[in-house]
Amino acid sequence: MTLIWFLIALGVLVTFHEFGHFYIARVCGVRVERFSIGFGKPLIKWYDKKGTEYAIAGIPLGGYVKMLDERQGPVDEKDLHEEFTRKPVWSRIAIVAAGPIANIVLAVFLFWLVLLQPQSYLAPVVGDVEPGSVAEAARLEPGQEIVAIDGVETPSWEAVNRALVKRLGESGEITFKVSYSDSDLTYESSAYLNDWQKGVSDPDPIIGAGIKPFRPEVKPIVAQVVEGTPAAGAGIQLGDEFVAVDGQLVTDWEFFADYVSSRPGETIEFTVDRKGELQEVLITLARFEDGGKVIGRIGVAPENPTWPKEMIRSSSYSVVEAFGQGIKKTWETSGVVLLSLQKLVVGEISTKSLSGPLSIAKVAGDSAELGFVYFLRMLALLSVSLAIFNLLPIPVLDGGHLTYYFIEAIKGKPLSERVQSIGYRLGFFVVASVMVLAFYNDIMRQIQGQLFNLPF
Repeated sequence: MTLIWFLIALGVLVTFHEFGHFYIARVCGVRVERFSIGFGKPLIKWYDKKGTEYAIAGIPLGGYVKMLDERQGPVDEKDLHEEFTRKPVWSRIAIVAAGPIANIVLAVFLFWLVLLQPQSYLAPVVGDVEPGSVAEAARLEPGQEIVAIDGVETPSWEAVNRALVKRLGESGEITFKVSYSDSDLTYESSAYLNDWQKGVSDPDPIIGAGIKPFRPEVKPIVAQVVEGTPAAGAGIQLGDEFVAVDGQLVTDWEFFADYVSSRPGETIEFTVDRKGELQEVLITLARFEDGGKVIGRIGVAPENPTWPKEMIRSSSYSVVEAFGQGIKKTWETSGVVLLSLQKLVVGEISTKSLSGPLSIAKVAGDSAELGFVYFLRMLALLSVSLAIFNLLPIPVLDGGHLTYYFIEAIKGKPLSERVQSIGYRLGFFVVASVMVLAFYNDIMRQIQGQLFNLPF
């Protein structure tokens, strides 16, 4: 299913991107010879009345639009009026730019669909603060709600994460505005960053800042027992409450889970309250690999926690409002992607954060499991990323072609074939290197157990 959702995501993104090129090429009078989704030998193909071949090929890692172009072979004199390079430079600019623009339009549409659904999210209330962290230096306290970071409002944890991402790898002052649930007053405090999270692989800004989000207390009462696990073998039943482990009092589920996780393969004495009667049970924990680390598992789960009503926020938009919010969301996402690329280039974000097709497939599968709305949101984010990446001024990418054409528009004549050829070779080297690095990162994540983990 992960592979299927990955192919669906890739197919949608590539189809929209190439359709942008295709449609504007047709509008500008350029003959399109082939519209292909995928590379290699076509598995399915058909033709329209204008002679364009539509194909679905066997290597589903992209697509292309082949236009009539005398650089790729001789063109009959009677067909030169439909040839790409004979068109005015501004027409060629429009054709090339249409692909990334189509992805931006797709992102707006997808965000619009997502925002048509009623939105629920949790208020960013601090649960705990890590000693020695940025959060402690800023004097954040449990129970405070983070209202804004660096003057930007943060109504949700997503907004908090986005604000912190902007500061990755930086030095300087960071400002938090907070409030308490029983007061209308807000308070500002700050801390100093020093190359914060610079060089960290796959940084988590919230955890990296030392902020532990509030979670309601979960009682150590069993709501699920997984068959074939140590708990099932020991006779643990639904409704059992863990009172103690190895004589230590269990205060909540978090304490219980941490204690069990830190003791893989060990035999532990559990004190269980079953309908008012205390029982002692010896259980040997299973060993489980998670993120490259072996942890202990028993095979039980608690009830889902009940969140305080005042911490659950909601919003809903009309059709028109949702469209406006979709544009805003696309703009914000584009800004984050551009900033992340900038930080990657200057070394403020580690190259280990680059992700390739395996990570994208994992994200596509995970988001689809959560629900169709989550899949659409993920697709919108990828569409924005694809548009921004393609607009980078690197030859072989759309942005590289646009750079050449803008130079031609300014100079009044195109760059020499030699200069363009050298640029394309360098561009191919850069893009290929990035792809190899991203794929290498994916493989290392899988080797280290950070990809395709088994569920808890």
